[in-house]
Amino acid sequence: MINKLPKDPMLCLSVVNTKLRDSYSNLDDLCQEFEIEKETLIEKLKQIDYEYDAHQNQFI
Repeated sequence: MINKLPKDPMLCLSVVNTKLRDSYSNLDDLCQEFEIEKETLIEKLKQIDYEYDAHQNQFI
């Protein structure tokens, strides 16, 4: 459920990248913990021209 993250894409980006940096080693773990579909999150952040970089473990 994306409801656990901010609806605003920029705020969502900030929260997700902070969580990835501080608490999760990959996007799959974050999505599992927040009970959200990985593709849903990827598409939401793609709307503001950010894509997940697994090597950096962040949306850039």
